[in-house]
Amino acid sequence: MSYGDPSKFVAALYVEEQCYDYSYTREIIKRSSLPVSLVKDHGTPEVDGIYPENLTRGKQSLFLCRNRGRFFKSCPGTREYNCCGYQVLNIGMNCPMDCVYCILQAYLNNPWLSFFVNIEDLFAELDEALQAEPDHVLRVGTGEFTDSLALDRLTGLSRHLIGYICEKENAVLELKTKSAMIDNLCNIDHNGRVIVAWSLNSPVIMGREEIRTATLDERLAAASRCAELGYPIAFHFDPIIWHEGWQDGYRYMIGKIFKAVPKERIVWISLGALRFLPHLKPIAASRFPHSRFFYEEFVEGLDGKSRYFRDQRVEMYKLLVNELNRFISDRTCIYFCMESDVIWQEVFGFTPEEKGGLSNMLDLTWREFHR
Repeated sequence: MSYGDPSKFVAALYVEEQCYDYSYTREIIKRSSLPVSLVKDHGTPEVDGIYPENLTRGKQSLFLCRNRGRFFKSCPGTREYNCCGYQVLNIGMNCPMDCVYCILQAYLNNPWLSFFVNIEDLFAELDEALQAEPDHVLRVGTGEFTDSLALDRLTGLSRHLIGYICEKENAVLELKTKSAMIDNLCNIDHNGRVIVAWSLNSPVIMGREEIRTATLDERLAAASRCAELGYPIAFHFDPIIWHEGWQDGYRYMIGKIFKAVPKERIVWISLGALRFLPHLKPIAASRFPHSRFFYEEFVEGLDGKSRYFRDQRVEMYKLLVNELNRFISDRTCIYFCMESDVIWQEVFGFTPEEKGGLSNMLDLTWREFHR
């Protein structure tokens, strides 16, 4: 079943008492028309069962609360692999979609969806970060601990973020999603400073392992519409998963992209083969017993995550890169997410360091695209 709008899976709102009178909270409550339950300050919603068995049920509950930690921080990459220098804006935790491979199952211990409503603090942190580095363009994204747009029909956060970022000379915002929820991106001035990005996969993987997500056609139709609206577009093939017919599946997906979106509108495309914390496997296996890809052969990477063997990763990457090169614009950057110099050299013939580092590669791509 398709969920172009995954927020339809949400059945109830929980609100932390101190947040109930926030104008933004009231805006969300009114928009949602969902039943509301108050939660004592520092309390949590009540969801029957024990984590992770209650995760599916918990994803139907949206908890509006304060973020008592930092909103803004660097991507938690590892030294052993090349990180893109992404800056994470933490707008909430968890997601109404339910991808079998989702790493959040192993990171979190709460089943509900959390969304942070103290957005004045969020924008104050952004002001501080941008003022501290006026000569450096920060690439900011909200898709690390949740999907950027899956709850946007209820929260309307994208319009607040776009209204803020469109006036900033030293920032670009990337909204990454597996939904088709772009209504709030229409009829708003983004000043070309908002990249709308979609995570894509082989149709077999999307249909079998990405539960309550938009279909490939729905995602690409939304990408096409955003391109028409002048947004820069990005795609992320992550995780690339080895499965029967993977070659044809990924070729088909890439061909569909360039039929839907003009190549000149695509700023970058990332590739990342499946990798996961070892303790994710038993959690996912218990929740999704019919899924089989965790039972392939893996090796422990330098970051402690299970990865495909090097030769297998290179084989997959080379096929995808060669296929992309049939269609791609010269100014689009293709890059790896969290891969070693050895893999870069074997697939691309160079390492990020030779280009000034991966972060510099993406910064230069953005400047060229936006000028």
